[in-house]
Amino acid sequence: MNTEFHRIRRLPPYVFEEVNRLKAKLRAEGVDIIDFGMGNPDMPTPKHIVDKLIETVRKPKTHGYSSSKGIPGLRRAMAGYYDRRFGVTLNPDTEVVVTLGSKEGFANLAQALTAPGDVIICPNPAYPIHAYGFIMAGGVIRHVPAPTPEAYLSGISRAVKHSAPPPSVLILSYPSNPTAQWVDLDFYKDAVALAKKHDMLVLSDIAYSEIYFEDNPPPSLLQVEGARDIAVEVNSLSKTYAMAGWRVGMVVGNARMCAALARVKSYLDYGAFTPIQVAAAAALNGPQECVAQIRQTYKSRRDVLVEAMGRAGWEIPSPPASMFAWAPIPEAYREAGSMLFSKLLIEEAGVAVAPGVGFGEYGEGFVRIGLVENEHRIRQAARNVKKFLQQSGQILSRARDELPAAAQ
Repeated sequence: MNTEFHRIRRLPPYVFEEVNRLKAKLRAEGVDIIDFGMGNPDMPTPKHIVDKLIETVRKPKTHGYSSSKGIPGLRRAMAGYYDRRFGVTLNPDTEVVVTLGSKEGFANLAQALTAPGDVIICPNPAYPIHAYGFIMAGGVIRHVPAPTPEAYLSGISRAVKHSAPPPSVLILSYPSNPTAQWVDLDFYKDAVALAKKHDMLVLSDIAYSEIYFEDNPPPSLLQVEGARDIAVEVNSLSKTYAMAGWRVGMVVGNARMCAALARVKSYLDYGAFTPIQVAAAAALNGPQECVAQIRQTYKSRRDVLVEAMGRAGWEIPSPPASMFAWAPIPEAYREAGSMLFSKLLIEEAGVAVAPGVGFGEYGEGFVRIGLVENEHRIRQAARNVKKFLQQSGQILSRARDELPAAAQ
């Protein structure tokens, strides 16, 4: 009997698991790990949101099954957010679906839209679910290098030309996880025109739309005229309101795609716990000063990270958005590759980062650093990194057996 299941065979080993195992082992030995590896917000959810959850959960009538599509009040709140933030008017009954975080929404969209063998255009590097949600649904990924948004856009037409069958879905994700790059409305106009020309649907992930550090906030694809003919947007409350564990997201836009997602979800779940959905509506409808405060915290951490690591000898480009920095591997460790560098960094310096290769082959040469430690811990990490870089010769010598042949 073949013990390997078909869909599991299609998934490679989870790259981050190797670093996670090492992190757990060292912590069990009492090592203090400064963990920038996972994008898990460390700030508390704002009090008024928690208070609404507590108030609602005390009502027994909220303890039963909820709605897989989301309760009407939350769908209206999500539509209201899009109206205020982007000037986009949505019908909460047909153009908004509440999801269990953006990751679930993306994965179930893939299930709803994909037939076996469908070709999907995906940026590389990218957040893993963007590719593997479709792979698990039977799709075929056409990776397009995305070192910059412009490079990705210019590579799409070439990918279409050399794909058989023609691609059916185009994936966008800005501000990007992991690269932290974001785009303006002209980019989205070009992307929509390109997708319509080649008869593709568009899935746009903007989970980090409220974590930005420039004067102008990132736009929505749905602001482009005609975008709703072919596109939906995936969004989340996880980072905006420090609600990652609450698992509340949304898919909004094209009514036919939203209906397909809602139908898939109706077979799979009953939606988030109703008190969580009520509290999420309170987050969107309530005071928004907390969003600005969360954004400012990330900005302050970004500035400390870039300055402190620069003094330590590691030049990290300042990210314009998201809660991540996309950092080139320091020159001394460049040939070691992102996986070995990440392992050595945690073993020798007690600093955990995410290897860039975990986001795709074009992520090699980089690591992702989450802004999820306070400023004191960031400075402590920089001191550790300074020693790590000063001792690179000895460290690499000890790691010789793990070095790629080209680096020896």
